[in-house]
Amino acid sequence: MKIGILGSGLMGAKLGTLWARCGHEVTFAYARSPAKLERLARDAGAASGSVANAVRGAEAVLLAVHWSRIGDVLEQAGDLAGQVVLNCCVPLDESNTDLVVGTTTSGAEELARMRPDARWVSCFNTSPSESFAGVFARKEQAPRPHLLIYGDDAGAKDIANGLIRDIGFEPLEAGGLHTARFVEPFAMVTAELAYGQPGGPALIYRFEKLRD
Repeated sequence: MKIGILGSGLMGAKLGTLWARCGHEVTFAYARSPAKLERLARDAGAASGSVANAVRGAEAVLLAVHWSRIGDVLEQAGDLAGQVVLNCCVPLDESNTDLVVGTTTSGAEELARMRPDARWVSCFNTSPSESFAGVFARKEQAPRPHLLIYGDDAGAKDIANGLIRDIGFEPLEAGGLHTARFVEPFAMVTAELAYGQPGGPALIYRFEKLRD
């Protein structure tokens, strides 16, 4: 599968690298330093280029930038009409401490308003990037850790589910984009557990329903 990675931070770099290891055709884009982008692509066995180049012909696009950069990266990406876009962004302020969107809407819903013709699905924003390598290394072990996925496009979810399983998680259906109003604050809880509490940041979780 051809995947465009918009963002070269921890989320984009780690997911893109692992997908490249799975055999996907990955193109990294959007970094302050072109040298960093080229080095990331070289180390991952992937390509690098402009945002427009990464998006063109991509079967899936990962949006993985800080919320403050959303306007800039979307302007470069174009209308994204008909394209599956996996959103792992949480709408945080510059200090990464507070949500700037919430209660009556969400970051995911605002993105869908900005690019209404894209096929949006949200995932990966409730698990720290530090867990990805360990989950990938244990992907043949059961049970797999869960990863929340939510969106209104069933076909986009099917594609995202496959990419989630490639990393080693089991996708956990959490409803439509409206669910983001609750998931994005939950992402802040997982961040507190990962980075604010003892034990290290490689946090995973699994929900189970008790059977009578």
